[in-house]
Parts: sequence; structure tokens; C-alpha cells
Amino acid sequence: MKNQKGFTLIELLIVVAIIGIIAAIAIPSLLRARVSANESATQGDIRTLISANAAYEGASGGNGYASAPTCLNQPANGACIPGYSATAPTFLDVNLSTTTLTKSGYVRSYQPTGTVGVGASGYCYAASPSTLNRTGTRSFGGDSSGVLGGTQAGLVCCTNGALDTACPALN
Repeated sequence: MKNQKGFTLIELLIVVAIIGIIAAIAIPSLLRARVSANESATQGDIRTLISANAAYEGASGGNGYASAPTCLNQPANGACIPGYSATAPTFLDVNLSTTTLTKSGYVRSYQPTGTVGVGASGYCYAASPSTLNRTGTRSFGGDSSGVLGGTQAGLVCCTNGALDTACPALN
């Protein structure tokens, strides 16, 4: 009889079964980690927008918050802060300064309210998962009071330019 080298079919099936078990254990953990990362990134972006709007309101001399998120990136625009130098710093990155944005698995929207001078008297920035339980499990929002709130996904965080009562403040 010849001396044959290689693996038997049973040995290969055992290896495939072990790899399948490891994958079944690891994949749900990786998905939970991705959801957690999306939620953390979204919360950070909302905090950034709240800070940018507070700085904008101060720079506008009390003429309100940004009437559109583009004003946070281009405050020298005539419709934003009159007389603001084009060489002066901006308040927000161009990637976050769009009215409706999908980023990190969340659909975000900026909702200004009322008017004060050339700006808005308030605002609310809402973020909901683009695919519930896949990209996120909670909705978030931040408003002109400086509060970041969160709730179970599917519920609205912003109503009439302010955080909804269903969206309590996060620590």
C-alpha cells in the first residue's frame, strides 16, 4: 500500500465546523460593537454642533443661532453674520454642515426655529438610525439649551425645534 499524504474528509469537516462555531460567536459581537461606535460618533457630532452653535451665537453679537447649518461653516455669507470676515475661523466642519446628512449609520437633520436678527431663536439637531437595530438602536437630539438627549429608536427627539419630552437628557 502507498503512503498517502493529506487530510481525510472527516478532518476537513471538523475544521469547517469549528470555524463556523467561532464565526457564530464572533459576528454578533462585532455587530454590537459597530452599533456602539455609530451611536458614540453621533453623540459626539451632536455635541460638536451644540458647541459650534454656541460660538456662532456669541460671534453674531446675540443675533441668534445659525439659521442653517451651512452658516456654521460659512459664517461670512451675507445671510449668516453680516460683517464677519471671510478670513475669520469657521465654527463647524463642512462634513457636518448640511441640512440633512447620513453619517455613521444615522440620518441627521437640523431644524431652526423663530428668528432673532439674522439668525434663529433656537434649533434642534436630530439623529435617527438609518436602519433600525442594524446601524443603531437609539435616536438622539440636541437643542439650543445645550442638552443632548437620547431615546429608543423610532421615537422622535425633536419637536418644533426643541428636544421632545420622550428624549431625556443623557449624562
